[in-house]
Parts: sequence; C-alpha cells; structure tokens
Amino acid sequence: MKNLTLLILGSVLFFSCNSTKKEAPKNNEEELVMYEFSEMALLMEEMYKANEDLKNKIVNKEAIGDFSDKFLDIHSAVLTNPKDRDASFEIFSKAFLENQKAIYSASPDDVKDQFNLMVNSCVACHKTTCTGPIPRIKKLLIK
Repeated sequence: MKNLTLLILGSVLFFSCNSTKKEAPKNNEEELVMYEFSEMALLMEEMYKANEDLKNKIVNKEAIGDFSDKFLDIHSAVLTNPKDRDASFEIFSKAFLENQKAIYSASPDDVKDQFNLMVNSCVACHKTTCTGPIPRIKKLLIK
C-alpha cells in the first residue's frame, strides 16, 4: 500500500509538472514603431507655441506683431485621419482663422477677450474630433 501511494503521488507530480507549458521568451529584438506626427499635428504644435508666445505678449502688454500666414496651412495640411476633414472641420477652421486674425486688429482693451475667443474656437473644434488636446488648449486662456 505504501508503494502504491508513493507511485500515485509520484505520477501526479510527474504529470502535473510536465503538463504546464511555458511560453517561449519574447524576442527582445522586436521592431519598435515610432509615432510620426501628421502635417496637421505638427502645424497644431506650431500654432500652440505661437499662441503661447502671443498670450505672454498680451499678458505683459507687449507689441504682438503681425498675423502669421503659417496658420493658413490649416486648410491644406494632411490630417492624421484624412476622413476628419469634413464640412464641420472646414467651418471650425475658418472660424479659428477669423478669430486668430481679429486678435491683431483688436483694440488693446479687447485683445484679451479676442484671444480667449480664438482659444475657445479651438476647444469647440476639438470637442467634435481629436479631444485629447483640450486640457492643454484650455491652458492658453487668459484669466
């Protein structure tokens, strides 16, 4: 009986140890794919930085300079998802450009409000698609 118990116990241990399959170690040489910004994403980064500088000039009551034609690329830059360039995008991008241009012709008393209007037009567009940057865009608002 003692031998039978040892034989059964040994068999159970043997089969349980052999039945677990170990995964092969993953190849550490897997190719990493780097995210590449679309033309629009790069343009949005440029516009953010330009408007961050503009905000600082407005807050510090410095001369704000002239409207940059680079903003006009919003109509031609390739989007991350080209399907996002729809009628809604066109309406929002035109409103953004009008609000951006209006900053440079606003009176010193109205420039802050006009700047915030421009920022809010960015937020409104991003609420329809590509919502991720909204918290960052809101940081541009002048309080």
